[in-house]
Amino acid sequence: MKVAFANDHAAAEVRDAIVEEIQRLGHQVVDFGARGSQSVDYPDYAAKALGAYKRGEADRVVLVCGTGVGMSMVANKVPGIRCAVCTDEYAARMSRSHNDANCLALRAREQAFETTRKILKIWFETPFEGGRHQRRIDKIEQAVKGL
Repeated sequence: MKVAFANDHAAAEVRDAIVEEIQRLGHQVVDFGARGSQSVDYPDYAAKALGAYKRGEADRVVLVCGTGVGMSMVANKVPGIRCAVCTDEYAARMSRSHNDANCLALRAREQAFETTRKILKIWFETPFEGGRHQRRIDKIEQAVKGL
C-alpha cells in the first residue's frame, strides 16, 4: 500500500523512525514531511499528503504533529477523509474496524515510540468490518453535504 506521510517540526525527532516503521510493515511511503526542527505550519504539510491521497497517489495517510490534533483538524476538513487521532491500541483498532479511517494522526510528544509502533501495526492490519458501520460512514457524507 502507498502511504502519504507528513509531519511538522514537533515530530522532527520521530519522523524517520515512523517512516521506517511504516516501511517495515510492508508499505511504500510518499514523504511530504518536514525534516528539521525549525518551526513550520502543520496545515501546509498536511495539505501536501492529503492532496496526494485525493489525487489517487496514496491509499492511506499518516500525519504527525505534537498532539496529532492539529493535523487531524486539517485532514477532517477534506471531503472523503476520515482521520482519527490514535493515542492507544484500542483507538487504532476501532478507527479502522468501525470507522474505516483512511487517515491516522499521531502525536509526537509525550508518547513512547513503542506505543506509536503498536498503533501503526494495528491500524494498518485491522480491516474494516463493513455492515452497519458502512451505513454510518455513508451517513457522515450525507450529513455534511450542503453545510
